[in-house]
Amino acid sequence: MKELLAQGLARLGLTPPPAAAEQMETYAGLLLEQNKVMNLTAITDPEQVARLHFLDSAALLGCAGDLSGRTLIDVGTGAGFPGMALKLLCPELKLTLLDSLAKRLDWLAAVCSRLGLEDVEIVHARAEEQGLKPGFRDHFDFATARAVADLRVLCELCLPFVRVGGRFLAMKALDCEEEVSQAGRAVSVLGGRLLPAFRYHIPGTDVDPLPARRGGAKAHPLPEAALHPQGLPPPLGQDAEGPPLSTPRPFPSKYFMGLCQIGFALWQKR
Repeated sequence: MKELLAQGLARLGLTPPPAAAEQMETYAGLLLEQNKVMNLTAITDPEQVARLHFLDSAALLGCAGDLSGRTLIDVGTGAGFPGMALKLLCPELKLTLLDSLAKRLDWLAAVCSRLGLEDVEIVHARAEEQGLKPGFRDHFDFATARAVADLRVLCELCLPFVRVGGRFLAMKALDCEEEVSQAGRAVSVLGGRLLPAFRYHIPGTDVDPLPARRGGAKAHPLPEAALHPQGLPPPLGQDAEGPPLSTPRPFPSKYFMGLCQIGFALWQKR
């Protein structure tokens, strides 16, 4: 797996720390072992874990850039993706893992200890509640989410965490164009605007049927948007005027971990 990861990271144009590939291999082993007793991932083949979890998460760096010294909150982190993978690639990243399930976070804490990771804060909370608290609201350089939830809901859950000038990276499925379009009103209410798509390809996979290409490779869409704050947003799923932005619902607890990975939507506060 180390060789596969090293080759994949190089094809993404990344130069990882010397220990990153070995740490990822250890993390993958811990993930697959724990998955026998806890529902963490639907992907159980080690090579697919390497590609569809680690390399997929690493692709975020193509649009986020160097995360060293930056703050990032992974909302609904689940098995730790993309946050933990980004931490292994950028050891100086100040990472916060947020999830509503305590047993997942207990396991992630043990993984951090095993890998010797520092500057990782683990928070057991619901995003819609934690995003209102001092020290979390308007605080992070980056927020990430890899959840199945509708993009309008993700905007309402994640954007409150992002500071002015920061970015929200929402990892979505391939066919997300209509969903992104439908989220436009929510983005506008939250002070944002959609930007052109960023495209990438997960090395070693052939899971992208889209014709768009970059550098001769098959690609995944990464719609972008830029945000500036306009005060506190309305309650989850509601707008001050007009119909609901989305259907109010509990914070999502299921994560998209199938083979049809993935695109991003990105917002930046300004």
